[in-house]
Amino acid sequence: MVNKVTKAIFPVAGLGTRFLPATKSIPKEIMTLVDRPLIQYAIDEAREAGITDFIFVTARGKSALEDYFDSNPELEKTLARKGKTELLEQLRDTDMESGAIAYIRQREARGLGHAVWCARRLVSANEPFAVLLPDDVIAGRVGCLKQMVEAYQEVGGNMVAAMEVDPERVSNYGVIDPSDSDGRMIAAKGMVEKPSQHDAPSNLAVIGRYILRPEVFASLEKQKAGAGGEVQLTDAICAQIGKGAPVTGYLFEGERYDCGSKAGYLQATVAFGLARPELHDEFREYIEALTSLLRAAE
Repeated sequence: MVNKVTKAIFPVAGLGTRFLPATKSIPKEIMTLVDRPLIQYAIDEAREAGITDFIFVTARGKSALEDYFDSNPELEKTLARKGKTELLEQLRDTDMESGAIAYIRQREARGLGHAVWCARRLVSANEPFAVLLPDDVIAGRVGCLKQMVEAYQEVGGNMVAAMEVDPERVSNYGVIDPSDSDGRMIAAKGMVEKPSQHDAPSNLAVIGRYILRPEVFASLEKQKAGAGGEVQLTDAICAQIGKGAPVTGYLFEGERYDCGSKAGYLQATVAFGLARPELHDEFREYIEALTSLLRAAE
């Protein structure tokens, strides 16, 4: 029997240098996509998937991230007094009950693998856990992690979200070396972090959603630097292959936006703005008018 996945790690210690100077004073994860910060999308996806315990791996300068999930009684009273019940409900949806979130500091910037390793003491033996990277915002009818949790109940082991990418872009990702596939599930015989297009075993990229067995911490414990001189989570997952628990890539249903890049963040803003009923008509009219101007200028 596969144990339920109820715990998730959110690595949020990065400096967000690609978004300077904005991230000089605010954590990147607090930057808004329409009217909700990136971290809220990740939290909502985790909640949908049944996650009840949240572990944030943070760093110095991330106090605003902690404050965001705290209650604000004064603001709630003001909204209630003014009869703004819809806004009040939206605000309360961001609250996290006491003890639901644990905060761990990553004292050195040594990569994603090291960030996950920092949370090792909060994960019990034989307890699978999820990892969500807030930079990857995934829009879909069913949340990506929920899809994975349901598939995980069938296969167990370790699971990574996967998507097909253009071959010339494989060097930006961890890439799966597939051995077999069954529908949306792909058995991995290996994984390579940021290979060249020539050396890539496939075009199946690993995206920022994972369900992992705690044995992965033993591989991360070795703290060996991989691609980019950092401790790579991909390497630790790959080390689990052939040790009794499968590593499976899951081809999720949905559209992924890389909000760690400026272009991806802007694309997500347009997509999520158009998806909002109260914004759709006005926003679409503006985009169509802008597109017409650009075509006329060519």
